[in-house]
Amino acid sequence: MGLLDDKVVLVNGGSQGVGAAVARAAVREGAAVAVSGRRREPGEALVAELSAAGGEAVYVQADLAEAGQAKASVAAVVDAYGRIDCLVNSAGLTSRGTLLDTTPELFDAHIAVNLKGPFFAMQAAVADMTARKAPGTIVNVITSSAHGGQPFLAPYVAAKAGLAGLTRNAAHAHRWDRIRINGLNIGWTATEGEDATQRAFHGAGDDWRERAAARLPMGRLGRPDEIADFVVFLLSERSGVVTGSVIDWDQNVLGGLD
Repeated sequence: MGLLDDKVVLVNGGSQGVGAAVARAAVREGAAVAVSGRRREPGEALVAELSAAGGEAVYVQADLAEAGQAKASVAAVVDAYGRIDCLVNSAGLTSRGTLLDTTPELFDAHIAVNLKGPFFAMQAAVADMTARKAPGTIVNVITSSAHGGQPFLAPYVAAKAGLAGLTRNAAHAHRWDRIRINGLNIGWTATEGEDATQRAFHGAGDDWRERAAARLPMGRLGRPDEIADFVVFLLSERSGVVTGSVIDWDQNVLGGLD
C-alpha cells in the first residue's frame, strides 16, 4: 500500500524478532530502513535479505544499553539520509529477577536497555525533527507486563512501565511539533529471543510453544509479523492524529477476572 513511501525509518533492536519483522514491513511499505543492533552478523544478514528483495536498507551497529550509542544510531541515519522520519524502539532485555533477588547490576541493565536507550534515541530523533520543523512518528515496543507483570519480571516491569510513562510524556510535550509518539504493549510473542529466554530461565524444551499455546485464549502466541503491521500503521499517516496512546496488543484483558 506504500504506507511509508519516501520515509526514513530507524528500527533500534531491529536485527531479530519483532524489530526484524518491523524492518521487513517498513521496507515493503516503501521506506528506507536502518536496522540497529549489537550483533553485526544478524544485522547485516537482515539488510542483505532486504536489499536482495529490492528494498533500501543499512545496518548500524549500536548497543542500546549505552546512551551515547543510542543517540549515535540516530546520528548515523541522519548522516546517511539527511533526516529521520520515523523511529521504532524495539530492543529489549528480558532476563529474570524478582524484587528480592534482583541485584543493582541487573536492575541497571534493565533500565539501560529498556528505558535509557529509548529515551536518548527519542531525544536525538526529536531534536532532528524539530530542527527541521518537520513532523515525525515514534513507536515504542513495550509489554503488557508494564501493567504489573509476573513476580520474576520485577526489573523488566519497572523499566518498561517507565517507558510507557515516557511515551505519554514525550507525546504530550511534542504534539504541537506534529511529532506523534505511541506505544504498543505486546503480549507473549513467538520470537528467537523468547525461545532463548524460555530455555535459559524456565528449562523449556522444543515443545514449549505448543505447551504455551494450549494455555492461551486464541490457542497460539502472537506473531512478530502481525505486530509489525500494526507498528507500520502507527508510523504512517493512516493512523491520523493518534498520539500518546499505549495500546494493549494481547489476548488477555487487563482487569478481567475468571
